[in-house]
Amino acid sequence: MNEQAKKTGIGSTETPATDPRRWLALLVLLLGAFLPPLDFTVVNLALPTIRQDLGATSSAVQFVISAYAATYAVFLITGGRLGDLFGRRLMFMTGVAGFTLASVLCGTAWSPNALIAGRILQGLTATAMAPQVLASIRILFPASEQGRALALYGATFGLANIFGQILGGVLVSAHPFGLAWQAIFLINVPIGLAAFIGSLFFLDNSRAQQTQKLDVGGVALLSLTLGLLVYPLVEGRENGWPLWIIAMLAGSPVALIAFIRFEKWLAAHAGSPLVELSLFRNSRFVMGIVMAMAFYMQSSFFLTFSVWLQSGVGMTPFNAGMATLPYVVGGFVASLMSSHLMQRLGARALTLGFALQVVGFGIVMLAASKAASGGLHIGLACAGLGWGIVVPSVIKAVIGSVDQRHAGLASGVVISSLQIGAALGVAMIGGVFYNALGVSQDLEAYTHAFILALGCNVALLALAGVLSLLLSNQGSLTSLPVSATES
Repeated sequence: MNEQAKKTGIGSTETPATDPRRWLALLVLLLGAFLPPLDFTVVNLALPTIRQDLGATSSAVQFVISAYAATYAVFLITGGRLGDLFGRRLMFMTGVAGFTLASVLCGTAWSPNALIAGRILQGLTATAMAPQVLASIRILFPASEQGRALALYGATFGLANIFGQILGGVLVSAHPFGLAWQAIFLINVPIGLAAFIGSLFFLDNSRAQQTQKLDVGGVALLSLTLGLLVYPLVEGRENGWPLWIIAMLAGSPVALIAFIRFEKWLAAHAGSPLVELSLFRNSRFVMGIVMAMAFYMQSSFFLTFSVWLQSGVGMTPFNAGMATLPYVVGGFVASLMSSHLMQRLGARALTLGFALQVVGFGIVMLAASKAASGGLHIGLACAGLGWGIVVPSVIKAVIGSVDQRHAGLASGVVISSLQIGAALGVAMIGGVFYNALGVSQDLEAYTHAFILALGCNVALLALAGVLSLLLSNQGSLTSLPVSATES
């Protein structure tokens, strides 16, 4: 590509390059975008096998998911700024290489702790890779083509969810090369290698014209805040809530206060804080953040549903994976229609999505309890349709209330909030599930625990639906600037 394109940064108004290689570059970027959601989804179906093979506790199983989500949430904004500073191709390639190596570590893990360490490394390297995708799309494509490129980017997540469910069940059941759960991680290796090699030939190392220094102190304090919160929620029940666990939990708000004060001090001294705290004076933005977190806490559903089907009902990993297809297919189909719905309904498209999820999961609860025999697939499809409507809409609904100059940062905060919600959902609602299960191993106990945990998700989704109504009453859904997802 030409030199002008290479020098174009996030804040530039220059016309992006129109080199025909840009579509091959997009394919490479989408391979990188495919990996993080794939790895979040594919692991759920392997959790019972992992627990049995490695002798893992229920808290360790929860950490396999929540450690990945929490790490991804904390460093997502930092990864975007590293791309601005050092160049997006360099950070993308670093992230892809690191994610591939971390996947090898996960696939060869000899203990629960080794697996959790690999998952943390996966989450960390994903934050170097993922933010560069959207930033690079803006550089690669002129405005007339960005809509098509972004639509392909959004569809990538739907495909990752579908393939995650299919691959998770097939690989664990088929034992390729004598492997079981290890194969779900090692499948990342050929994908990662293809993305890495492709980036050598088709990506340019663009960077922002005006870069900001990293807020290392902010990253450290936010990491400490989340660690003090998530770790006790996962480990507390398993350890009988000892004093040191309670002290960690009590220390989380203290660390949060320290983070807020540090960010204020940094802003007052002409620094570049990780989070612009003035955003939180906007009530609509705050409601949106709470809504996003409550919505993504349903990530615990994939954990509890998989455990219920395999350990309770007695399904194979393959059949359990097939059982989730109505949800992920419904989500993919709805994501393709979501743009049209948002144009017609505005912010009330969010309310429709949440309502579909509440109704769908309600039907699933009735089907699990045998009160609505045969309704499981219908409920899952309904909930999946709701998911597909909400995901493309939630950032737009929140960003609409934020000043244009803060759109990128605000989007980064929202995306991070989604990942924090995923980590907290697995930790808290997963804890409810295992606490209700106790030492029982019969179908009735698993069903009771699953229905109770899913009921928590339904309550959170109902709360999110109420907040979406308040958002729609305060203003219409606005278009999301392309730059809004670049942090």
